[in-house]
Amino acid sequence: MTDKNIDSADFMAHVKNTQVLWALQDKSSEGWVILDSINFEETDVMPLWSNAELAKEHCIDEWQDYVPKAISVSDWLEFWVEDLAEDNVVIGVEWRDGGEYLEVELSDFSQMLAEVEAF
Repeated sequence: MTDKNIDSADFMAHVKNTQVLWALQDKSSEGWVILDSINFEETDVMPLWSNAELAKEHCIDEWQDYVPKAISVSDWLEFWVEDLAEDNVVIGVEWRDGGEYLEVELSDFSQMLAEVEAF
């Protein structure tokens, strides 16, 4: 965890209502933004946001060719978790430059998502 002011409960409350989380995807290659973790050695972090507006704020400079892309909670749980686990990725909740975000273990993050998933 890097900033105790970032509240994962607020993030999850928003995701519970929308059933969507947001990541940045390259317009041409369709690759995703993945960064080096600031808290864990030899670990990558995938930044995620609770809405498109927050994600879009980061589509500048080195990420100018990226766009916010919605990922449904059900798709996350069905398709994403296994691949990210194999790659040793943690999740950057409401990622901000300068380390102002919460890094959450993938399993913990996915468990929180499973608890807010609407069936």
